[in-house]
Amino acid sequence: MRDSIVSFLSPSSEARYLLLHGDAGAMLRQFPPACVHTVMTSPPYWKQREYASDSVLGNEPTVEEYVTHLVSIMQEAGRVLRDDGSLWLNIGDTYRGKNLSGVPWRVALALQERGWILRNAIVWDKVKGNPCNAKDKLRNLYEFVFHLVKQEKYYYDLDPIRNPPGQPYYKNGQIVTPTGVSGVKYRRQIQQSTELSDDEKRAALAALDEALRKVESGEMPDFRMIIRGTQRTAHSDSPRYSGRADEMQKHGFCILPYHKKGTKPGDVWRVIPEDRWRTDSHFAVYPVELCERPIKATCPPGGIVLDPFVGTGTTVVAALQLHRRGIGIDASEEYLQVARERIAQTAAQTASYQLELDL
Repeated sequence: MRDSIVSFLSPSSEARYLLLHGDAGAMLRQFPPACVHTVMTSPPYWKQREYASDSVLGNEPTVEEYVTHLVSIMQEAGRVLRDDGSLWLNIGDTYRGKNLSGVPWRVALALQERGWILRNAIVWDKVKGNPCNAKDKLRNLYEFVFHLVKQEKYYYDLDPIRNPPGQPYYKNGQIVTPTGVSGVKYRRQIQQSTELSDDEKRAALAALDEALRKVESGEMPDFRMIIRGTQRTAHSDSPRYSGRADEMQKHGFCILPYHKKGTKPGDVWRVIPEDRWRTDSHFAVYPVELCERPIKATCPPGGIVLDPFVGTGTTVVAALQLHRRGIGIDASEEYLQVARERIAQTAAQTASYQLELDL
């Protein structure tokens, strides 16, 4: 098995994916250190879903034992992960009796205690959760996706995951930004301000006109304006903590331009759970779409994505579709058989697409 892993990881290997049957922790120990770019996984949840009988994780008697077990596997995954790599961990919570266990944050905090840096706690809004018959609590419609790294500097490409900028339009002969900024409100606030000097007002109006000109010419997709005495700075009014506050004190205003390639995604993702492959015996709902932003942002093109709990192959499918390579591990041969069929189909489709591009 180790020979197969080393062969796949070789720079000369043309293989696009590798599926391994076995216990995640034991299999990871056969990997050389620092050999994959991204780990993206959704491990079995504790006492929440029915998994194959050969899956050990998730069947622990107590939540503390589950956390300890999962964290030990993630530590081994961290050894396999490159120093500039990322770990993305999707994990749901569990009620025992009527008590919500807090499993996701128990795991995240335990990983922090072991040296991991938690960069984001993404809320996965599943949009259409399962029916809930309880009459004394709300429906559970979200799970967490934690983004963790090993060091402060790591590979992260924001541009491929930006939200595309909208298009400006004209209203009553005036340019209006995609979010509705025409400048009328800002212009009135500047002219009526009792906080700005005459010179500051002239400078603010000129800056506003220039910002609108840039929107019209396509140099800037959108902007906001902060005017002394009207809007407050986002973080602090003290120049010690905010560069914008310093600019406000010096000039009385500042222009906040949007990035020309689009806005940064937020940490709440509305993604409908997987249902296409639910004719098999796998009960997870982890969808391909949930993997797309993590892989695009933290695995370079041609890099390797690893899922230690690959199930029916979702992470590897996403990796192949995004022209990365994928490794999947699972304790269930039954699930892996579904994954093989699914991934082979995806590999054939992406190979045909690449052939068309080459032609």
